[in-house]
Amino acid sequence: MKFHPSSAVWLLAAAFTFTGAFVRAAEPAPWLLGKATKLPSELTNQESGYFAIVEGLNGKLYIGSAKYGVNGYLIEFDPKDGSSKMVVDVMKAIGSDAKGFAAQAKIHTRNNVGPSGKIYFGSKQGYPEKGEKRSDYLGGYTFTYDPKTGKTEHFGIAKKHHGIISVTPDEERGLIYVSTCSDDRPLDHTHFMVLDVAKRTYRDFGDTEHAYAFIVIDAKGRAYHPIRGGQIARFDPNADKLEKLSVTVDGAKPPEAITRDGAILNWEVSPDRKTLYAVEMSTNQLFSFDLAATEETIPGRKLGDLIPTAKRTDCRALCVAPDGTVWAAVTQQDAPEGATLHLISYRPGDKTPRDLGPVGIANPNFTKFTDDQGKPLPWHHTIRKSKDGTLTPWQPLGIAAGKDGSVSILTIAPFTLLRFTADQLKK
Repeated sequence: MKFHPSSAVWLLAAAFTFTGAFVRAAEPAPWLLGKATKLPSELTNQESGYFAIVEGLNGKLYIGSAKYGVNGYLIEFDPKDGSSKMVVDVMKAIGSDAKGFAAQAKIHTRNNVGPSGKIYFGSKQGYPEKGEKRSDYLGGYTFTYDPKTGKTEHFGIAKKHHGIISVTPDEERGLIYVSTCSDDRPLDHTHFMVLDVAKRTYRDFGDTEHAYAFIVIDAKGRAYHPIRGGQIARFDPNADKLEKLSVTVDGAKPPEAITRDGAILNWEVSPDRKTLYAVEMSTNQLFSFDLAATEETIPGRKLGDLIPTAKRTDCRALCVAPDGTVWAAVTQQDAPEGATLHLISYRPGDKTPRDLGPVGIANPNFTKFTDDQGKPLPWHHTIRKSKDGTLTPWQPLGIAAGKDGSVSILTIAPFTLLRFTADQLKK
């Protein structure tokens, strides 16, 4: 499986947490137990998906999967009965039978929903194998899927040989904002672009060189995209104006952790689109930024540690609920008993983020981890058993909060959805 930066830590942890049987280790208590559902293995060849999870206006979840060298799929999950079905076959939608690195290998974007109820997402390249060239991949596509009609629409390749990592709609103005990714190392070339839906044409604002960028839109309809080095690009469609803005944190220069090369920022806006919440993947801190400020810089502040006792964390999953609560799925890498997943919340006005505790699985028989001969199934290595027998996953990549107060975490290896009810989260 191909992971984001810091994957080496996770793979090393996998080596000693799963060796054909679950390794027992001491665990803190109490557990926050979620109901696990195994997502269809036939839609992924390495039991993986990424940030791509969102709740639709119909209350169903829309999840992207990765099938390297083959295809990417959009999955619809119905919380009412726990059923899953594939609703978009990316390669079929674009009319291609390409294989290997030329295939649209995954849906990696954070999926978004427009006021119409349409789901917005994009396709992305996988990883070249021996003998394959990066130019074999022709480029990623922007898609919409309408749950009301079942219709899928694509808008062509945004940028040649680049995948798509972010798709954010502005249906009011007939625009879709896109961030591309070359997937080069050590420097990822990422272009901030906007699609005119009616004209079906892309406009390129240039290379921001910031990997895994998320685009957000504020209350005035202005779109934000991070720039390498700590600045932010802001495009105002009403004035047709592009700006490069600096940020501050607590009135000072922002910490190097969020401005350095390789920083991976996870962004989401509040429901009123006036506040931007952010975490950096390996920085144990939640930040907020005032998008309604009138200063020439965007003022931000630290909101507190995600896990106060942790020195090493990994957070790739952040979302903001319809009620304004910020949710994050965070792995504590330095926990003495092994890498441990925690669910974190923050409500506007709280002094600091709240750690709801270590996450476990309430229904341990939700899937098999070994074959009939007792051998470990491939790509099922990121769930371990605690001393008290509780199964706990430690590799979350996506999170979504529902209108009913529920929270769903997307974990991989195995490809699993872990859900918590509103009543659980009120405690």
